[in-house]
Amino acid sequence: MEPTIRIVTRGSNGEIRSKDYTHTESVLKMHTQIGIDDCSTDLALRGMPVFRGLIGPMPEAKGIVRYESPEVFETLTKEWSASATPKSRRRRRRTTAE
Repeated sequence: MEPTIRIVTRGSNGEIRSKDYTHTESVLKMHTQIGIDDCSTDLALRGMPVFRGLIGPMPEAKGIVRYESPEVFETLTKEWSASATPKSRRRRRRTTAE
């Protein structure tokens, strides 16, 4: 079963928009394939196409592979890193010298 390909871009009004494609051929009409993913740690992504001008493939959900425009990737990454919880303080064990 071929996974759904989700392409996420930014619209002309600044909103993030996504469009799903059920076949790779549909995406190839708009984007040039420049290779295939052969090094992903997620084995389900290996063999998926790599497109010029898009970041991906990335796993999103079961059966959905995500590609993002570079601008969306940068924006979402910055938002994600800013919202990450601060690291908790590490407790140091005190050793008693005898």
